[in-house]
Amino acid sequence: MPHLRFLAVRLASLLGLLLVLSFVLFFLQEVSGADPVAATIGGNASPEAVAAARERLGLDDPAPERYLSFVGGLVTGDLGTSFRTRRPVMDDISAYLPATLELVLVAFAAALVLGMLFAVSSMLRWRLSGLFRGLLFLGSTAPTFMLGIVGLIVFYKLLGWLPASGRGGVTGGPTGMTILDSLLAGDVGAAGDALAHVALPALALAVGPALAMGRVLRSSLTETLRSDHVRTATAKGLTEFQVLRRHVLRNSLDAALSMSALQLGFMFGGVLLIEGVFTWGGLGSYLSASLPVADFPAIAGVTFVLGGLYVVVNTVADVLQSVADPRISVS
Repeated sequence: MPHLRFLAVRLASLLGLLLVLSFVLFFLQEVSGADPVAATIGGNASPEAVAAARERLGLDDPAPERYLSFVGGLVTGDLGTSFRTRRPVMDDISAYLPATLELVLVAFAAALVLGMLFAVSSMLRWRLSGLFRGLLFLGSTAPTFMLGIVGLIVFYKLLGWLPASGRGGVTGGPTGMTILDSLLAGDVGAAGDALAHVALPALALAVGPALAMGRVLRSSLTETLRSDHVRTATAKGLTEFQVLRRHVLRNSLDAALSMSALQLGFMFGGVLLIEGVFTWGGLGSYLSASLPVADFPAIAGVTFVLGGLYVVVNTVADVLQSVADPRISVS
C-alpha cells in the first residue's frame, strides 16, 4: 500500500510539472509578440483574410479558452503548425527526435562507463588512474561546446581519427537511429561508421555528467566500505576487487541511480549546443533554424518535448529506486 501511494504521488507530480510547463509556454507565447496570422497567411493579406484566420486559429477567444485548447493540443499531440516549414510541428519533431535520442543514449552509456571507472579507480588506485581522474575533472570544468571544439581540433584536424560532422551509417531506416538501423540491416561496417560519427559529440556531452555520477558513486562506495559486512568479507581474505564486485557496488547504487537520472535529464538540454557544433541533424538543428524566424510553435514544441522527457526520466528513476529499496516509498 505505501508503494502504491508513493507511485500515485509521483505520477501526480509528473502531471503537475507538465501542466506548469504548458502554462509557462502558453504565457511566453502570449507575451512574445509573435503574430501567428502574419506568419500563416503573410503580412500583406486583406483585412477579411486576417479576420478569417484569427477566427480559425481561435485568437479572438478568451485567454482561458485558448489555454485549454493549447493543453488539449499537447495531450493529443497537436503542437500546431510550424511557421517556417508549414508542416505540423509533431511531424517535424518526429523526424528530428531519433537523432537526438541516439546521441543522448550513446552519451549516457559513455557517461556511465566513465563515471564507474572514476569511482572504482579512486578505490583501487590503478596505475595512471590519477591521470584519468585529472583529465575527467579538467574536461568537466569546460563548457560542453568547448569540449566539442577541442575534440574536433585534436581527433579530426590533428590526428584524423574521427569524422567532424554528420551521422554516417544507414539512413532512412525504421528507427531513425543510424547505429541501430545499420545493425538491423546487417551492415556492421555502416554501424561502425555511425559509431565513429557519434563518438566525438557523445564524449563531449558525457564528460560533465560522468564526473557528477562518479563522485556520487565514489562517496557511496566509501561509505559502504566502512560497513561491518564489508570488513568481514575483507577479513575472510577476499581481494579489493572481489569485495567491490560482490559486496560494495550493489549496495552503493541508490544515490548513483538518482544522480544518473538527473544527469540524463540535463543531457537533453546540453545536446542542443553539441548538435550545433557537430552539425548533428537532431532537434538542436531544428531549434536553431526556428529561433531566428521566431517560429514559436516549433520552439514551444521542442521545449515541451525535451522538458517532458526530463520530467519523465526523473519520475521513472524515482519509481525504480523505490522498487529496489522499499524504504524510500515508506518514507
